[in-house]
Amino acid sequence: MKAIFLSTLFIISILGLGLFLTSNANADNKNLRKGEDMNNNINDITVKDMNGKDIKLADYKGKVLLIVNVASKCGYTKQYKGLQEIYDKYNSRGFEILAFPCDQFGGQEPGTNEEIAEFCTANFGVTFKLFDKIEVNGNKRSPLYERLTNSSAVDKGDIKWNFEKFLIAKNGDIAARYSTKVDPTNSELISALEAELGK
Repeated sequence: MKAIFLSTLFIISILGLGLFLTSNANADNKNLRKGEDMNNNINDITVKDMNGKDIKLADYKGKVLLIVNVASKCGYTKQYKGLQEIYDKYNSRGFEILAFPCDQFGGQEPGTNEEIAEFCTANFGVTFKLFDKIEVNGNKRSPLYERLTNSSAVDKGDIKWNFEKFLIAKNGDIAARYSTKVDPTNSELISALEAELGK
């Protein structure tokens, strides 16, 4: 009788240990997946607007974003027109454009935040959000662009020029990356944007 009891106790212990290890493994896998997701998600990042105010990107959760590094004296500056067009068309459906001035490409964004804002308003009627001037490459690269350019969800690598674009899903995940040459009104970009808005 004692032998049967001990055998039963041993079996229960083994089963309990197995459940414990399985539970821990599942928890570790969930944490790993969560960690991997954060490499492709921007919700934990804080940026500054043109007035130096901290803006948590998590505040945009539930909206589809297009993040763009912009410049006022570039051959592609005319893309502001297309950006404003798609902002006007899709903003009411939960779409936002976050524009980050950058002077790293040919010194094509030399102005102050105030001068940049005035230029965008006067020349293109820009009403979407403009942020503090940042660096998108190099040792002083902003945390946002550190995340964007190292995400495994899109092509990795430095920003090559002004007006590169990143499409961000409603949950903050990085969904797509578009080169400078892809106009904001490009059919492929618009299709991806509409798909994200419909999710």
